[in-house]
Amino acid sequence: MGHEASKFIKTIFLFMMKYLLICVVTMALNSCQAQQSFTMPIGNQKSQAASINDIAWIAGSWEGEAFGGVTEEIWSEPLTGTMMGSFKLVNDDAISFYEFMTISENDETLLLQIKHFDAALVGWEEKDKSVDFKFIKQEGRFVYFDNFTMEKVNEDHINMYVVIS
Repeated sequence: MGHEASKFIKTIFLFMMKYLLICVVTMALNSCQAQQSFTMPIGNQKSQAASINDIAWIAGSWEGEAFGGVTEEIWSEPLTGTMMGSFKLVNDDAISFYEFMTISENDETLLLQIKHFDAALVGWEEKDKSVDFKFIKQEGRFVYFDNFTMEKVNEDHINMYVVIS
């Protein structure tokens, strides 16, 4: 994919981030389902206490559909208080973008951080910046980060939802 096409895809994605509320990844399913999402209130609100082992069930390789393409997301097992993940979106047999992600223990709770890259691995965020999602709580089969939710459907299926603003 050429630089201009890559730039176009990035522009479209950033446009969607500003104006849409959508399901980003519905792992192993073909359609999005309605889902609650939570936003961290402004102020001195603290996240629920949590450790990386509380969400170890996301480790594995997950495939699904989103943004009109095929998705793949891979998460490592917890190690030293962190999990590492990667994501890719394929549209029309070409990579649209990648994500590199970590979930880490931070101040007795969790923090999800994401960096985006185009097909040529050119970063979207500034070198020292990431898109951060603070942990809110875990409730049953749901893990809620600020504007990002993970749902364990069963051992073979997870859903992921994000508020894009």
